[in-house]
Amino acid sequence: MAKVIALANQKGGVGKTTTAINLAASLAVLEQKVLLIDADPQANATSGIGFDIRTIKTSIYECLIDDVDPNSIILNSEIERLDLIPSHIDLVGAEIEMTNLPNREQILKKVIGKIEDKYDFILIDCSPSLGLITLNALTSSDSVLIPVQCEYFALEGLGKLLNTIKIVQNRLNTALEIEGFLLTMYDARLRLSNQVVDEVKKHFQQMVFETIIQRNIRLSEAPSFGKPVLMYDINSNGAVNYLNLGREVLQKNGKTRINNVEKIIE
Repeated sequence: MAKVIALANQKGGVGKTTTAINLAASLAVLEQKVLLIDADPQANATSGIGFDIRTIKTSIYECLIDDVDPNSIILNSEIERLDLIPSHIDLVGAEIEMTNLPNREQILKKVIGKIEDKYDFILIDCSPSLGLITLNALTSSDSVLIPVQCEYFALEGLGKLLNTIKIVQNRLNTALEIEGFLLTMYDARLRLSNQVVDEVKKHFQQMVFETIIQRNIRLSEAPSFGKPVLMYDINSNGAVNYLNLGREVLQKNGKTRINNVEKIIE
């Protein structure tokens, strides 16, 4: 049975899709069977692991609206053990079409139920909003991973997201937990980055991942080549950071133990 993790933050530009792509790739490299569900109409996770969104004929949209079997649309990436359910711009209209459907918050959960036995981890890349599809993702998930950018407005809007999570926990998914807060776009040269790290750790304490994702040129370049950073430049800081995050997620879920010697936090 897969561990289902939603990656969510309604604030855009915090490294959510970058994290979805590269955490999925890292877990696959660490010998886990992983499915990445692109639940963002921008379809950046789809293109970021090497698929041309112009050629996508069937996507998560058809699974949600037309009850298409998700097993029939799963795509195999070039990374062994990493599969994808792609997105499409049509997903923009899905929220309106889902409004009058029965149990509208549970539709994605039903989709995932048809495939979860095939994977160790299922990661859901949510759109930067708190709309119905994100609500579906939270209702379908065991936990939510929240990327937090190391910049001035980092904590702005987190209250809304945490309030939404609390509502989901109370009404729709009592088992939902916070997997952790992930600090992204960290620049050690900037006092502000260090202040944000301190502030987030002060607020959320043990819920913050030890691994911090640094600003890294290779990490920014990789999506334009349709590759996770591990496939683009395995020696880059970005690749090291996300492999460490993958190990930390495995450790947190009781799937491995991390030797302090092999855990490199740059």
